[in-house]
Amino acid sequence: MSGATEDPAGGPVERRSGLRNPDRAVRSLGALTLSVETVTLLLAIQPIRLLGGHLGGAAIGTVVGLAVAAVLVAGCLRRRWAWHAGTVLQALLMLAGFLHWSLGVLGVIFAAVWVYVLHVRRAILG
Repeated sequence: MSGATEDPAGGPVERRSGLRNPDRAVRSLGALTLSVETVTLLLAIQPIRLLGGHLGGAAIGTVVGLAVAAVLVAGCLRRRWAWHAGTVLQALLMLAGFLHWSLGVLGVIFAAVWVYVLHVRRAILG
């Protein structure tokens, strides 16, 4: 039986994927995505500082806040609400585009990546 194991009662249990621990794999993908987003946001501070004009301070504060939020959400992906919080985080990053255009671009890019992560999560976990 390919992809099937036996449960304690002796009946076959069908696994949707070939992963040993699909929950952990999906959480790791989400955490990795949010970690890359955090690093990218922190690296975006210097260009925003140089090109931000009079809104540079507000944009930098927003970037730091979003980076901290991404780290916190990445650490909480075991909970269902954290996946929704990750989606809200992407929306907030896109809205930050009103402070600096580069944040809007990053928001669109990471929102697209997050949509893909959610697609993979749904495909693996059902």
